[in-house]
Amino acid sequence: MPPRRPEPTFGTVSLDEISMSDPFIYPDEKSRTYYLTGTGGRLYKSKDLRMWTGPYRIIDLEGTWMDGHFVAAAEIHHIGDKYYLAGTWNDHGHLIENVPRRYNVPTNQTQLLVADSPEGPFEPLVPEYDFCLGPGDWDIIDGTLYQEDGTTYMVFVHEWTQLIDGTMAYMPLSKDLTHRTAEPTTIFRASEAPWSKEMNSIGEATFGLKMPGWVTDGPQLFRTQTGRLGMLWSSWGEHRYAQGVAYSTSGSIKGPWIQEKEALKGDNSGHGMLFRTFEGKRLLIIHHAEPRGRRKPQIWDVDDSGDKLVLKDRYRD
Repeated sequence: MPPRRPEPTFGTVSLDEISMSDPFIYPDEKSRTYYLTGTGGRLYKSKDLRMWTGPYRIIDLEGTWMDGHFVAAAEIHHIGDKYYLAGTWNDHGHLIENVPRRYNVPTNQTQLLVADSPEGPFEPLVPEYDFCLGPGDWDIIDGTLYQEDGTTYMVFVHEWTQLIDGTMAYMPLSKDLTHRTAEPTTIFRASEAPWSKEMNSIGEATFGLKMPGWVTDGPQLFRTQTGRLGMLWSSWGEHRYAQGVAYSTSGSIKGPWIQEKEALKGDNSGHGMLFRTFEGKRLLIIHHAEPRGRRKPQIWDVDDSGDKLVLKDRYRD
């Protein structure tokens, strides 16, 4: 595994000064505060989306297999009177599958933590040491929460490193979110999107290995103002990382799902998430990297007034 980056110095900085993959903003109406988190699991706070204070430590994993392991794609959700952090932890010392001539697949699982405040501390919702929310023999990352008809679903990535053609899948959760109530259902495969490119065809390597495959990353479900159900998700495209969109023809998570022909943003940007400002404006936060540069969050204006999400200009407060 690559060495971890040094911990950022605590302070107040502009969004342009933050390096972060998989950014997610939770706007807390109660405190009128925007909370930014993502890969690494640290938290930044802002009142204006321009200047951010942090990073704060908000996670306590003592007594679980996740303790001491890296977290990716952290998100904050408010359900009922609790706040939930969905994050993906990996244990490269525990293999779930050996794929000959390809890759030793380690444990990756998206788990749920719970707190009384968006500032934490977030602790495991199910504290049993070996607990995994998804099937233990699945390589699962980037889980997010979505509610439909009284059921909370976890929508997640079944990794391409295990499947070759990565998928999006969902599983319904119990009312208290402590366990799945049915086995996962596949939504679509990465290769179904016309803009998604096979890794070897564009010269990309993972962990230094030239592994063939199609990637799925970063799901988030949303509805346009007309009520159409869509999903943001990412893969690799013609210009490296890309942000795409799929739409459900039934208006339900059960689909079927159709892919847009072109990426929403295909310039080495991706893992985007939508949120609303306290004034009701819908925005997209996404990470972008210049050639040989670090991934940094960017905020963009979007138009969701029609049946499709339309990317507009870079957001300037």
